[in-house]
Amino acid sequence: MSHSTENVGAAPRGEAVPRPVLDIADLKITFATDQGDVQAVKDVSFTVAPGEIVAIVGESGSGKTVTAKAILGLLPETAISSGAVVISGNDVITVSTHQLRQIRGRDVAMVFQEPSTALNPVYTVGWQIAEGLRAHRPEGKRVGKREARKLAIEALGKVGIPEPEKRVDYYPHQFSGGQKQRVVIAAALALNPGLIVADEPTTALDVTVQAEILELLRDLRDRYGTSIVLITHNMGVVADLADRVVVMFQGDVVEEATSEALFAAPQRAYTKKLLAAVPHLGRNSASAGFTERAFQDKDVLVRATELEIEYPGRLGSPAFKAVDKVSFTISAGEVFGLVGESGSGKTTIGRAIAGLNRTTGGSLNVLGYEMLNYKERTFRPLRKDIGFVFQDPAASFNPHLSIGECVAEPLIIHTDLSGPAVTRKVEELLESVQLPAAYAKRFPHELSGGQRQRASLARGLALKPKLLIADEPTSALDVSVQAKVLELFREIQAELGFAALFISHDLAVVDILAEWVGVLYKGKMVEQGIGNQVMGNPQDAYTKRLIASLPVPNPAEQAQRRAAHQALLAAR
Repeated sequence: MSHSTENVGAAPRGEAVPRPVLDIADLKITFATDQGDVQAVKDVSFTVAPGEIVAIVGESGSGKTVTAKAILGLLPETAISSGAVVISGNDVITVSTHQLRQIRGRDVAMVFQEPSTALNPVYTVGWQIAEGLRAHRPEGKRVGKREARKLAIEALGKVGIPEPEKRVDYYPHQFSGGQKQRVVIAAALALNPGLIVADEPTTALDVTVQAEILELLRDLRDRYGTSIVLITHNMGVVADLADRVVVMFQGDVVEEATSEALFAAPQRAYTKKLLAAVPHLGRNSASAGFTERAFQDKDVLVRATELEIEYPGRLGSPAFKAVDKVSFTISAGEVFGLVGESGSGKTTIGRAIAGLNRTTGGSLNVLGYEMLNYKERTFRPLRKDIGFVFQDPAASFNPHLSIGECVAEPLIIHTDLSGPAVTRKVEELLESVQLPAAYAKRFPHELSGGQRQRASLARGLALKPKLLIADEPTSALDVSVQAKVLELFREIQAELGFAALFISHDLAVVDILAEWVGVLYKGKMVEQGIGNQVMGNPQDAYTKRLIASLPVPNPAEQAQRRAAHQALLAAR
């Protein structure tokens, strides 16, 4: 095993090897559906030692989340399971409901992917942590209100929430995304479980916040000996945190190895394919070899000059300036990458260009139209020249309409096409994004995440726009699916020649697509330039911190980057 001797490591000669915190043997899980039984997990076996971090990786549908839910006995009633999932001597599959309730929280706890949905918005975070303490208290022991509050404050302090005595009475909306994830981890830690199951705990977070959460999980392991099962599709996170890796594909474990061994010499073809799909900063860069800005002799489609976007305050609170004197241009045929953490103003700018947000100062000229004090009646004719690909395709599609109807909407609104002509055009669009024409009859929920994002791209390109705005279009996708969508984006952009504003917090993804990159921080453009120069030789302190926070899929290199990042933070 790859973890250090201060955690687990090999037992000294003559001493007994410690009993695993988790022992999964021959686990099989089948779901009963109207179309017949579906086997989600076929024959999974692995163990987790005390103080060890084991990552389970694989693409959507591989069975990793189902396996994670089985560890806590959270499978739905339609699931039929066999084999053994042993935690602290108890088989979760066969214990009674009462025993399972005792195991949860005390022996194992879960950190869910989306903290905003894991926390109840109408209760304070202190109350929610205390609720777990009361629900999973030891047999015959009552946890009083004062003691529960004290333990909740201690849990918040453990995860680095500032002023825990005060913020224990805050509601979830009063915390940032990263702090909400810390609160969820605090709730999981409240009863000091020996094992935490973390299901995609950093997927929705910016790289800077992600680095903080990964450091927190590492610290919990080192200080308290907590074992962690990490479910993730981010191979950089795996390289940064995991001691051992379990690779799953279609319900089976196809490979298991230490983190160093897996990344250095993967044995199975699927693992090699998975690692090859991971975007790596500086590899396949769109701006490789560029020494000056490309497309600068082309027509300027978007020109922002000292742009300001301010939201008015409410209930006595001051106004909030989301975008503060930002200037940039996007030329015809150019992919402009806009990066920065949550709250930096990326999406606000993208929506303003599309006429979905109003500007309040400076100038924003889009396709020759001034957006300051714009009128929808006069801007409407330009909408056909602007496509938009949203971050969450599941939320951007009307669930009551078929995929074909969703893709057809821009054609019906902005063109004279109707009937069979629209149907033929929709089929052409779906095939252009490598989806079968027959998918036009399916509904959004019948498509996978990657297929929905391809359909979203087809809708955005339906009118052959001059400008496409892509807002975090790959953030929720597995690495293999993401790689396919990115390759598709590059091919279509090269073929059609549209300009694009590509908004993302993933610098490696932006590096693959964008020739010119702008970095936003707290509403200000702190740096912009040729992609390979901004990524390879950043000038602004924030850009340096952003790049240092990005985990790379190489454990040895990532250890060096982590040390450099910590030194950078210490120097601030």
